[in-house]
Amino acid sequence: MRKDYLAFFVSLFLSRLADQILLFIVPLLVFQTTASVAWAGLAFFVESLPRYLAFPVCGALCDKFSPLRMLHISQVYRALACAVAVALYGLFDGIYWLVILSALCGVLTTLGIMAREVVMPHGFAQYSYAKTLSYSQIADQSGLVLGPLLAALLLEMWSWPWVVAGVAGLFVLADLAMLIWQRHTSMGLPSHAQHSDIWLQPLRIALGHIGRLAALKRIIILAVGVNLIVGVTLATSAALVTGQFAAGKDAYALLQAGGALVTIATLFYLARATLPLKLMGGLAYSMIAIGALITAISPDVGVYTVGFLLITGCDKMFNVYLRSTRQRVIPVQDFGKTVGVITLLNNLAQPVAGLAIALLATPLGTQTVILLLTGITTLIGLAVASGWHATVKAELDVG
Repeated sequence: MRKDYLAFFVSLFLSRLADQILLFIVPLLVFQTTASVAWAGLAFFVESLPRYLAFPVCGALCDKFSPLRMLHISQVYRALACAVAVALYGLFDGIYWLVILSALCGVLTTLGIMAREVVMPHGFAQYSYAKTLSYSQIADQSGLVLGPLLAALLLEMWSWPWVVAGVAGLFVLADLAMLIWQRHTSMGLPSHAQHSDIWLQPLRIALGHIGRLAALKRIIILAVGVNLIVGVTLATSAALVTGQFAAGKDAYALLQAGGALVTIATLFYLARATLPLKLMGGLAYSMIAIGALITAISPDVGVYTVGFLLITGCDKMFNVYLRSTRQRVIPVQDFGKTVGVITLLNNLAQPVAGLAIALLATPLGTQTVILLLTGITTLIGLAVASGWHATVKAELDVG
C-alpha cells in the first residue's frame, strides 16, 4: 500500500483508538465514583445514544458540505472538547464533565464516520472498494481492541484528566495524518446541489431510496438478523464464560483477544481475495447463524469459543458485503444522508437483543434466548434468500 494511503488508515486508527479510550473510561469512572451499576449504565446510555441518533443528520451534512472539511472538524473539535473538559474539571470539579465530553465526542465521532464513508469510494481508485473497506476495518478494529487496553494502562499511571489530555493529543495526531494524506492525494470529490434543509428533506430522500431500491431493503433486513446475534453475543458472552461455564476472567480476556485476531485475519484475507459480493454476503450470514447456534447449545467454554469466533470473524465480512452493496446502488449525491439512515436502522437490533436478554433470560435461560434469536435470524435469512433476486441483481448491474 502506498505511504500516502497509509496515512489515511493511520488517521482512522488513531481516531478510533482515542474514541474507544473515552468509551471505556466513562462508565468505569462513574462506577468507581458512585459505586452504582445503575449510574454507570446511565452514563453509558448518555454517551452512546447521541452517536446513534446523529447518523442521519451527520450523513446529510457530509452530502451538503465537503466531507474532508467535516472530517477535519470532527477531529479538531474533539481535541478541543477534551481540553475544555479538563479545564472545566480543574475549575469546578465533578465527574459529569467527563460524561458530557463523551456525549459530545460521540456526535463528532459519528460525523467523522460518515465523512469517511463518503470519502472512501473516491479516494482509493486503484483499489477495489471491498479492499479499501477491508483495510479501513483493520485500522478500525485495531483501535477498537487496543483502546480499552491502553485506557486501563493509562488509568493505572494517571488520573482521568491526564488521560483525557492524552486523548486530545491522539485526535490532533489523527488530524495531522489526515492532512498528510490530503496533501499527497489527487482525489476529486463530485459536487452536487443539495437542499438547504438538513433535517426532514434528507430523511425523506433517504427513506425514498430505501423504499424504492430492493437491494437496500435486503441488506437492512439481513443486518437486523446479524445484529440480533451480535447484540445477544455482546450482552451474554461475559456472563456465560465467567458465570455459567465458570472459566474465569482470564479465559474471557483470551476469548476477546482471539475474536480480535480472527477478525483482523478475516479482513486481511478479504483485502487480498476477490470474492463475489453475493457469495461473501451469503457465506458471512450463514456462518454467523451457525456460530450463534453453537453458542446456544455449547456445553462448555471450548465449544462456545468456536461459535464466538465464527460470529466475530464473519461479522466484519458481512459488514464489507453490506457497505459494498450500498455503495453500488445509492446515488452518489445522496450517499451520506442515505447511509446515515441505514446505519441508524441497522443498529436498532442490538439494543433489542439486549432487551430480550433482560426480559427472557431469567424465565427461559440465557442459551435458550440465544437459540430463539438464532431461529429468528435464520428465518430472516431464508425469507430474504427466497425473494428479490431478480430485482436486486438488476439494481446492482445498473449500479
